[in-house]
Amino acid sequence: MLSTATPAPIRTAALVAAGLLLLTACGEGGSTGAADAKKAEGFPLTLKNCGRTVTVKAPPQQAVSVDQGSTEILLSLGLADRLAGTATWSDPVMKGLEKANAGVERISENRPSSEKVLDKEPDFLSASFASTLAKGGVAPREQFEKLGVPTYISPADCVGKDNSGGGDGARTAPLTMDSVYTEVRELAQVFGVPERGDALVKKLRARVDKATDGIDASDASLLYWFSDSKAPYLAGCCGAPGVITRELGAKNVFDDTHDEWPQISWETVADRNPDVLVIGDLSRTMQTAESAEKKIEFLESNPVTKTMDAVKNRRYVLLSGQAMNPTIRTVEGLERVAAGLRDFGLAG
Repeated sequence: MLSTATPAPIRTAALVAAGLLLLTACGEGGSTGAADAKKAEGFPLTLKNCGRTVTVKAPPQQAVSVDQGSTEILLSLGLADRLAGTATWSDPVMKGLEKANAGVERISENRPSSEKVLDKEPDFLSASFASTLAKGGVAPREQFEKLGVPTYISPADCVGKDNSGGGDGARTAPLTMDSVYTEVRELAQVFGVPERGDALVKKLRARVDKATDGIDASDASLLYWFSDSKAPYLAGCCGAPGVITRELGAKNVFDDTHDEWPQISWETVADRNPDVLVIGDLSRTMQTAESAEKKIEFLESNPVTKTMDAVKNRRYVLLSGQAMNPTIRTVEGLERVAAGLRDFGLAG
């Protein structure tokens, strides 16, 4: 589920001015790091990314990551010293990355303006969602590419996914962790540290194997609630919650919709009566009922939802918003849902 903060209008003059500053900075002779980077083996590097060809001339030294999922991958790869700024946060940073994250400037809690991004004079821009680098987001990819700034979007948001219909898009094929692993490896390549990408993927695979070892949750039905109590965003069949559900052999009560995060009435939810509610515990304050505390308060007081079996038995699993997005923290979500199902006696 992506952030829906309304970005500042894109002002062409500001973009051009910032671009001139960027080009001037890149041309200064004192940039030793950039000069050394140009000598890196395997560069220029060209990738196919979400329908575009991306060429990176040298490992980035001053990148900006405009979505939390992308940021946490870069921090996990030990690249904090190459990040000039980050933006669009829904949760506290992943455990273990607090120190690295503290040394990187957060230019915006939500989507930043293009001017704020360009003020950091980036040499690379990464995002988790296609909508972040599109009209209505920070700015379209081509705006940055015209200024010589390569852009990268998570393959998990475009491979097997149709983003043309608005909202959060719809899956044309079920997401798999392979898309996340591809992002890890490609970002590691871009920054000239491919061995770190391989090591991180190996760790993530091991965690998935451990979480799913011997589990059978085929009798359990789940519902994933990301945000909003008035018109709740609930997980469809095939995004990150779909990965979790399939790995555990469970059932998502809304596996009959391919929309990533459809808005569904509480009456329909109550009719499907899931065994377990997987609840997003968000720290942002953009919509109603962002935190798990507010969501549970709503569920236990609303006349429609309080009669559901999961509510009466308080079968709740709390996840960060990032664990419900296609990120490296999807593995964290898998671990927590597996543990919850075992605690509830719903998984062997």
